[in-house]
Amino acid sequence: MRGHVRKRGDAWELRAYAGRDPVSARKVYRSRTFRGGKREAEAALAKFVHQVEGGGHASADATVGALVGEWFELAKADLSPSTVRGYERSIRRYIQPALGDVPLQRLRVAQLDRHYAQLRERGGHDGGPLATGTVRQVHAILRRALQQGVKWGWIESNPAALASPPRVRNRQIEAPDPAAVARLIDEARTESPDLAAFLQLAATTGARRGELCGLHWNAVDFERGSLTIARSIVDGTGGALIEKDTKTHSVRRIALDQTSMQILSEHRERCRDRAESFGVRLRASAYVFSRAPDCSTAWPPNDVTHEFIRLRDRLGLDGVRLHDLRHFAATRLLSAGIPVRTVSGRLGHSSASTTLGVYAHFLAESDREAADTLEELLRRSSPPGN
Repeated sequence: MRGHVRKRGDAWELRAYAGRDPVSARKVYRSRTFRGGKREAEAALAKFVHQVEGGGHASADATVGALVGEWFELAKADLSPSTVRGYERSIRRYIQPALGDVPLQRLRVAQLDRHYAQLRERGGHDGGPLATGTVRQVHAILRRALQQGVKWGWIESNPAALASPPRVRNRQIEAPDPAAVARLIDEARTESPDLAAFLQLAATTGARRGELCGLHWNAVDFERGSLTIARSIVDGTGGALIEKDTKTHSVRRIALDQTSMQILSEHRERCRDRAESFGVRLRASAYVFSRAPDCSTAWPPNDVTHEFIRLRDRLGLDGVRLHDLRHFAATRLLSAGIPVRTVSGRLGHSSASTTLGVYAHFLAESDREAADTLEELLRRSSPPGN
């Protein structure tokens, strides 16, 4: 057995040979404290040695940066491209500079809490505060990486599991009013009919920006007046576009109103005419929204946002975001008494509880309106004189 046990006060120290350090070539031993009888300690030593010989422990010089790097390389395959970009940025800016060289064995909960506090105070651009959501993303990365380190045997416990990242206050939903949405769509019709069609669908379906960019013509059913959302477009690195499944990995069919169907029909004819003018054909598999003559490539989501911002600023609607059209669809449907499950299905939420959570503040306001409505109904129905 390549290890030994020795008494240390009221406990036992288990020591196991872990080979030679690849950097210093020195012999490396791993140790662990055990409390109990001598026989139990010897049995625990046998298991400990087996773990170490199986490669379950990293070098004594292993750092937080090394662990985060190895975890991230393996985790990338299960993350969306946008998440990968966000994690890469957080690791490069907020983890490696401050914690990258810290030995794993010396990382403590208090050190993580201090790091989170410093990021909140002066971790942002030009030394300003860093957004709470970004600090929590840093915490999420560290927690997942350190938990993987526990599974690999690099460390015995996960300090991030006991850390206290800042709480994120839910942003109050402020959806644009119908007049503002109508102005956006009407103004877009004169300058960019394609953008007008995009905004019409965003406001009436509540679909996400990437989902509309990933929409193909063969997903639009003109006979039944519906469309199927199954794919999404995200901006990759170097300007590349990546087509993937939806955020909740689900496929949903959404009914469309007559006006939206008419706008889509006109948009399809416009795309066909554009393709013919370039001597190409519009295929059924082509993208609904595209800047290519044959619509063979998707409209980049960031480009849609930039066009929207220019339109919005010109109309003086500075507080309206493209994503707010999704909130507009949800809040108007809920206020009209449409069941939450139906609204959740149109939005592509994983469950109705997600919809309730996102729009809890709005629903509370609607609940007050419901109470006032019932009061007025009873007042009108009361006998004269009561």
